[in-house]
Amino acid sequence: MHPNYKRANEWSSHLLAAAIEVHKCLGPGLLESIYEKCLIRELELRNIRATTQAPVQVKYKGIQFEESLRLDLLVEDCLVVELKAVELVLPIHKAQLLSYMRLINAPLGLLINFCVPVLKDGIVRRVL
Repeated sequence: MHPNYKRANEWSSHLLAAAIEVHKCLGPGLLESIYEKCLIRELELRNIRATTQAPVQVKYKGIQFEESLRLDLLVEDCLVVELKAVELVLPIHKAQLLSYMRLINAPLGLLINFCVPVLKDGIVRRVL
């Protein structure tokens, strides 16, 4: 098991509570960028440290470079969160989450789709 899994798992419950609050207040049907800004604010109100649009470092066979990949949220340096506001979550969205998790060695990731009537139906959880 990843050394930061327990920590990431604990933060995931706090993050999900914040996301549920945002969804409860705003409902489905808005742009992803609106949910992102509101979720960041909700996390601030709960004293949860999160980085938005965090750059991703890519390491490949002895080289390292920063690419234009941007994580929607990185919570407490251990939990990757990808936000969506789409009618249907596609396999590519789940693959994107896993790729980000691998690149930054995060043990846990959440894909949250706000475009659903009940937010729990829009949550995908992945473990590295």
